Amino acid sequence: MHVRTQPSTLEKLIQIADATEFEPAGDQPEQERRERYQSHSLAECISNVSTPRGKMPVLKSMMTTACERNCYYCPFRAGRSKTKRVRFTPDEMAGALDELSRAGQVDGMFLSSGIIKGGVTTQDKIIDTAEIVRRKYHYKGYVHLKIMPGSEYDQLYRAMQLADRISVNLEAPTQARLEALAPKKEFTRELLDMLMLAAQIRREHPHEKLAGSVTQFVVGAVGDTDLELLSLSGQLYRQAGLKRVYYSGFHPITQTPLENVAPTDPLREHRLYQASFLLRDYAWEVEELPFVGEGNLRLDLDPKRAWAEVNLAETPIDLMTADREQLMRVPGIGPKTADAIIRARRQRKLIDIGQLGKLMRAPEQTAPYILLDGQRPAQQLRLF
Repeated sequence: MHVRTQPSTLEKLIQIADATEFEPAGDQPEQERRERYQSHSLAECISNVSTPRGKMPVLKSMMTTACERNCYYCPFRAGRSKTKRVRFTPDEMAGALDELSRAGQVDGMFLSSGIIKGGVTTQDKIIDTAEIVRRKYHYKGYVHLKIMPGSEYDQLYRAMQLADRISVNLEAPTQARLEALAPKKEFTRELLDMLMLAAQIRREHPHEKLAGSVTQFVVGAVGDTDLELLSLSGQLYRQAGLKRVYYSGFHPITQTPLENVAPTDPLREHRLYQASFLLRDYAWEVEELPFVGEGNLRLDLDPKRAWAEVNLAETPIDLMTADREQLMRVPGIGPKTADAIIRARRQRKLIDIGQLGKLMRAPEQTAPYILLDGQRPAQQLRLF
């Protein structure tokens, strides 16, 4: 006689270990994906994630891999027979986090879900899990929660109270692009408005410690352009106070309507991140980014260097007189290096590129675009 036993919560986690493979959770998403491997073990559920609290091992999972939506790119779409359908109760998921945390295996949690019985019902399960984690287990670690399409104001507010970070995934930059990617989702009401509402909640409760917001795009599946993606990114950085935007290059999944669409070049994803940081951290405007062709970035050069080739090669910036914003236009010079240059030039003239070697990692990258006290650099440092 064979007795059939139910799998434990940790065994169920192993069954869906790769469920969040393309769900970035931290500040270095490209590394998260490279570090994943197929071991069919609990280790696949844990990613080393760079968070606002520092780099830490984070449990990445879902309340359920079942879903009633039919997003064309998604392995969890309704009707896909190859997907392993697993569900967790809030008590199970919270208990698993507590067990792994006590064992020293994780320091945080990233929690998503497929949608069953609507976004509101699913969001309740995610919030219930976070409530148990915080109240029953008194967990003080990092928590990142996904916000389901169509969630309500009170749910969003409570999730922001419980989490360090929340995600509202737009997936596409326009309604038309979203319809080609995920036809059952409503771009404005279910998704974009939710990001704006999160910003409103932070304004309404300025003295509360509330989660920061992020979003994600699926890049390259339905003809979206870099101009479309970065235009909306820039708007959200300004108006919704987003901490960051994730760009996940499309990867075809069998048994989905887009299974025959070519995967997106990883270099395109990388260039989008570089351009996005120029918008977020360097006060660039979308119109300044060096788009070519039908509104995409060059793949052979990073956006800052591509801009410099056009704007600085013939009219270089003098490091002795440029202000901080001008300095940060030069390839190889970021906020910290700009500040170091400003401090150094108060003490002495910068007349030789060798002096820059004490202020930055690769001064030879800056040489074609700068003047030192009115003169082109006399020499460049050797690469080797």
